[in-house]
Amino acid sequence: MQNFTFHNPTRILFGKGRIDDIAQEIPAGARIMITYGGGSIVKTGTLSEVRGALHDFTVFEFSGIEANPTYETLMQGVELARREKIDFLLAVGGGSVIDGTKFIAAAIPFAGDPWDILAQRAKISSAVPLACILTLPATGSEMNDGAVITRRATNDKLVFTSPLVFPRFSVLDPVKTYTLPTSQVANGVIDAFVHVTEQYLTYPVDAKVQDRFAEGLLLTLIEEGPRALLHPENYDVRANLMWTATLALNGLIGAGVPQDWATHMLGHELTALHGLDHAQTLAVLLPAMLQVRREEKREKLLQYAERVWGLQQGDEEVRIEMAIEHTRLFFQSMHVHTRLSDYGIGVEAIPALLVQLERHGMSALGEHRDFDLTHARRVYEQAI
Repeated sequence: MQNFTFHNPTRILFGKGRIDDIAQEIPAGARIMITYGGGSIVKTGTLSEVRGALHDFTVFEFSGIEANPTYETLMQGVELARREKIDFLLAVGGGSVIDGTKFIAAAIPFAGDPWDILAQRAKISSAVPLACILTLPATGSEMNDGAVITRRATNDKLVFTSPLVFPRFSVLDPVKTYTLPTSQVANGVIDAFVHVTEQYLTYPVDAKVQDRFAEGLLLTLIEEGPRALLHPENYDVRANLMWTATLALNGLIGAGVPQDWATHMLGHELTALHGLDHAQTLAVLLPAMLQVRREEKREKLLQYAERVWGLQQGDEEVRIEMAIEHTRLFFQSMHVHTRLSDYGIGVEAIPALLVQLERHGMSALGEHRDFDLTHARRVYEQAI
C-alpha cells in the first residue's frame, strides 16, 4: 500500500427530513446564497422546504447553473455574492450545482482573474464556506474537494481541487431522489461506477481494505441500479445508491492506491465538443479503455472478473473479455448507450478530440502516466 494522507471534514446529515436540521449547522447571522439549477427543486417543493428551514437567516438565491456548469453563468453568481456580501453558500441539487458552487466559493475572494483557478491552477488561499443538499447522487461532490467547470466560449472543461471547498455539511435524503428522471438515475449509477473503477482497476499494491471496499461499492451499484429504475420510490434502494455514490469519491477508496482517471479526461472532451452527458461518455469509454489497457491492468482485471462478476473458470483472456463485456452489458441495462456511433460520432471526430487533449496537457495520463495521445486515439477508435 502506498503512503497517504486522508482527511475529510464534511459532516453528513443522512436520511428522511434532514433538511429540517440545517439551520443549526450554519453560523448565526450568516448571509446565505442558495444556488440551484432549473425548476425541479421548485416543482418538488424542496426549495420551499429549504427556505422554511432558513427562516431566521438573510437569504438570496442564484439559479440557472447548468448540467455542465459554465464559467460564464457562475461568474454571474460570483458578482451577486460579492454585491450582497454573501458569507455562506448552500447548493441544492446534484453534482453540477455543487461543483459550480465550489467555484463560486473560491472565486468570490479571489484577487486575480477567477479563470486562473482553472486554467492556471492558481492557488486558492480562501473560500466562502459552503454546504449542500443533494438531490442527485452521482458525482460524490457532496463529500470531496473537487469540481469540474466548463468555459463555453473556448470549449474548455477543466478540473480544480482545494481543501478549502470541502462542503461543511451535506444533506443526503434519499426521498429527494424519487422524482428524478430515469435517465438521471442511470447516469448517476454509471458515474459512481466509473469513479470506483478509476481507483480500483489499476495495478495491485496489496491494499486489501480499499479493494474490498471498492468491490462492495461496485456490487451494490450492479444490484441496486436496475432496481432503482423499476422501483423509483423504494427508500432502501435509493438510500444504498445515494451512500454508494458518495463513498465512491470521498477519498476513502483512493487512499494509498494508484489512480487512473484517463477515462474521465477523454470523456470531458466528448462533453465539451459533442454535448454528451458526462456519464454517457464514461459508458462508451470505459469498456474501450479496458480493452486497450488490458495488459497494463491484467492483474486487477482478473480480480475484478472473479470478485465482481463471479468469473473464475477458464482461460485468463476469456475471463478478462467476459468482465469487459459484463461491464458494457450492465451499462446497457441502465439504458445508456455504449458506442460513440450510437450518438452519431464517428472516426472523423477523433482528431479534434486529440487536439483538445493536447491543448489541456492531457498527454501523459493513467496510473503509470504513460497513456499518451496514441493510446487516446486507440480508445476513441475502440469506442466507435
